[in-house]
Formats: sequence, structure tokens, C-alpha cells
Amino acid sequence: MPPAPRITSPARPGFWRSPLRGPWLTSLLGVVLLAGIPVLFVTGLLSYAAYNPNLSPLNDKTPDKGLLGFYLFDWPTDPHWLYRLSQGLHVTVGITLIPVLLAKLWSVIPKLFALPPARSVGHALERLSLLLLVGGALFEFATGVLNVQLEYLFPGSFYPLHFYGAWVFFAALVAHVALRLLAAVRVLREQGFRARLRDPRPEPYEDGGLVSPRPAEPTVSRRGALGMVGAGSALLFVTTAGQSFDGPLRRTALLAPHGGAEPGSGPNGFQTNKTAARAGIAAADTGEAWRLVVEGPGGVVRLSRDQLLRLPLHDAALPIACVEGWSTSDQRWRGVRLRDLAVLAGADAGAEPDVLVESLQLRGAFRRAALRDNQVRDPRSLLALRVNGEDLSPDHGYPARIIVPAAPGVLSTKWVSRLTFGGVR
Repeated sequence: MPPAPRITSPARPGFWRSPLRGPWLTSLLGVVLLAGIPVLFVTGLLSYAAYNPNLSPLNDKTPDKGLLGFYLFDWPTDPHWLYRLSQGLHVTVGITLIPVLLAKLWSVIPKLFALPPARSVGHALERLSLLLLVGGALFEFATGVLNVQLEYLFPGSFYPLHFYGAWVFFAALVAHVALRLLAAVRVLREQGFRARLRDPRPEPYEDGGLVSPRPAEPTVSRRGALGMVGAGSALLFVTTAGQSFDGPLRRTALLAPHGGAEPGSGPNGFQTNKTAARAGIAAADTGEAWRLVVEGPGGVVRLSRDQLLRLPLHDAALPIACVEGWSTSDQRWRGVRLRDLAVLAGADAGAEPDVLVESLQLRGAFRRAALRDNQVRDPRSLLALRVNGEDLSPDHGYPARIIVPAAPGVLSTKWVSRLTFGGVR
């Protein structure tokens, strides 16, 4: 009997011959993603809100968001670990789901090539949602991973690309779930988990484009395939989650913080994204000639570092948490309360002053940033001069930096040169 002719077109059902593909595997992987992706979406939106984009154009990296900013709210300062938790979850869950996402895309790849493109209105909507879902997923996960590694290979700014991409991706997900969820639940209920996991045979043939009409001999069992996906996710979790912890787990975070080396030991021995050299901060900029300019309703005050050290100093135990997902444990900061500096600049004690913070850094995002009045008024919000009993190092913002509870790391401005209370908008 002559061998069956080789099928070379990916649009033909017989081209995709893996015996593992079928509605059961696709449904199972989809349910796992359905549990994780809403966590990514919600924590991503929270991260955007944490920048307080409605406060100032300086903080808003998506100025054309329009109705997409409907949910924004005044970001709180309690609990002080809020951003550390939400952004740590966002990055860790996202990276952990990568093997599941790739397996899901592999399981549905025949549908991407199926012809005709649309057999009915419902089928056309499903294909469109699938196209946007696949494209959106690849775009969001790719840009997210590149941002964690500080590799900006994509055109344009990360913030608007990732923000608008998330809305497209999630809208496609909602449409796809509405079209396919009941069918997926029915498949999982009818075939069962253990029974299908143990059954070496291909799933029953159906005309949905996933099950091959002439499947090849299996090279791995379903249990083995799912085991590899789970092992890949576990490996990525172990090499990522430690970025949000200290101690031994930090050493397992090979993929983060952004693939960089640990900064060493000592009071200033904790992670930083941007060094003084990279920011263009020279020793002369932070030497004896440095003055902090504090401006407010009462006028302008210029203070040397020695004069700041003679003001009432306070302590606060706060972490640094960055959008890339890494964070430190609580560091012991010592400095002048922002609310005291506001009063010094002439703001009334009962006023609600916001503040514009400016850095010695001449270029780059967030060299100027705004803080909301609740952040200024919080007694833990400091112009920090020391950390863990020692002067700030140049890489941690010497001679002075901002530290605010629950705020993203980019709002903890380093190498502060000017504070303008009531100068936001």
C-alpha cells in the first residue's frame, strides 16, 4: 500500500499531526491562563494608578488615554508595602505563565491557519478575537520581559505601548472567553481530568481544526507534556520570585532584578536601577556647593546638606519597589519630613500641598516628578539623607533623595536639587 501523500499546506487539517492536540488540552491550558491573566491585568492597572497620572503631566506617560483612565484614584500610602506586593505579583505571575502561554499557542496553532477565514458571523468573531488575543498576548509578554531586563528594543515608550496593548489584549480575552468558555467547561467535564491525562490515545476526532484526522505516533504523553510545562513555569518562578525577597531567595532570582549583579553588602548594599555614573551625576554636582532649593508660598529657601542635617530628623522603615518587579525589604531611612519642608516653604500647617521634585539628573524619564498631598503629609515621607545608619551612597541618591511609602521606585527621586510645594499642575 503506497504511503499517504505528504501534506505541505498548514491550512490543511492533516498538516498538524500531534496526537496531543485537542479541545481537552486547549481547554485545560486556557483555564490556567484564565486564572492568571486577570491578576496581571488588575495589578498592571494598579501600577499605572500608582504613578498618580491625574496629578501632573510629568507623571502621565499615556496622555491620550481618554476613557481608559476611568478607574484612576488617588494612590494611598498605606499599607507601605502595597506597590511592592502588587508589582511583584504582576511580574512574577507574568513570567511564570510564559510556558503555559506558549503551550496554549502551540495547541491552537492549526486554527490560525484554517481556511476559509470565516464560515459564519460567529466563526468570524471567534477568529478575530483569536487573532487579537494571540497578537496581544505575544506583545504584552514580550514587552514586559524586555522591560524587566531594561532592554528597550521596541519602538516608542514602554509605558503607552504596554498600557494600550493591555487593553487590546484583555478586550480580546473577554470576547474569546464569552465565545468559548462554556464549550471549554463542557469538554473538561465530559472527558474528565485523570481519565484524559492517562489515556494515551488522541482525543476523538472533531471538525474543530485541533484534532488531526491522521495523528502521528506520540513521542510524549499528555502527563509528560503538562509536566514539562509545569516544570518550565516552576523554574521561571524560582528564578524570578526571589526579586521580591531578601536572604537566600534573592540569590535564586537569576532573571531579576533585571539580570544585574547584586550591589554588595553594607548599609547601602541593596538594589538600584540607575547608578550615579549612568545618570551623569558627577562628584562636583553633589559636593560642598550643592544646595537644595525649597520653594513655596512663603518664598525660596536654599539649604546645604549640613543645614538639612541640623533640622529635625526622623526615621522611616520603607522598601523600594520598582516597576520591573524587584523590591528591597524595609530599609531604615533618616531625613527631613516632606511636610516639615512644606511648612518651611510657607505652606500652612492645615494645607494640602503637593510637591514638584526635581533631580540633578539632566535627562531621562522621571528626573522631574510630582507627589500628591497625601504623600507629602504622611510622616514617613522623607527627604532622606542617610540609610541604615550611614550617609547615602552616590548610587542611592547622595546628597538627598525622596522616599515615600507605597510609591513606585521612580517616584523616589534621587539626587534631589529642588522641591516646589504647590508647584504641580
